[in-house]
Amino acid sequence: MPNKKLISNNQQHSTPEEAATLLYVFNSVYPINEAARTFLTENTYPIQVRKGKKLHKSGEICDMIYFVNKGAVRGYVKEGKKDITTWITVENELVASIHSFVLQIPSFENMEAIEDSELLGMSHSDLHRLYDIEPETNIMARRIYEKYYADAEIRALIARLSKAEKKYEYFLKTYQHLSTRIPLTYIASFLGINLETLSRVRGQIRNHSENKV
Repeated sequence: MPNKKLISNNQQHSTPEEAATLLYVFNSVYPINEAARTFLTENTYPIQVRKGKKLHKSGEICDMIYFVNKGAVRGYVKEGKKDITTWITVENELVASIHSFVLQIPSFENMEAIEDSELLGMSHSDLHRLYDIEPETNIMARRIYEKYYADAEIRALIARLSKAEKKYEYFLKTYQHLSTRIPLTYIASFLGINLETLSRVRGQIRNHSENKV
């Protein structure tokens, strides 16, 4: 078992019940055999993280990837005293400081739970051992990376738009499920606008919707 900061040395691996959603999501991406399912169950570890707890700090190597069973996690970078949210993830998704995780180099990002969260953690070394032992999981991983690459393109587009209204419009198209769940402070930071501007834009959209009724 990996000796990681959020995992105690005597902690038990996931039970089949705890790993069930992870296995369902992975199998829906690409069918995985029983041996791969067993490996994933026996090499992931359940972690409960309180709101505000850091999963990873910038400057360190991210050697764990997490599946979100419940809760919400954000990535962010520090610019002076300001936090800049780089992504927000909720249930049934994977989270890591991906540049650091893939290349095993120190990261720029921090990772923080923004709700009380239940995660399954897996080490970089165990993930690559899975790729070697069960080759079909490489196809599954490729498809997952393709999705996250597409998501990254949307985030890059939002960051490059100059008008707050357009930024929020694209946010609603892509992340509608986050708009009423995630604190506005983090959404504004993700969009690269201040909280007052976000509140104004949301008010304009609300008024427009009410006038159409």
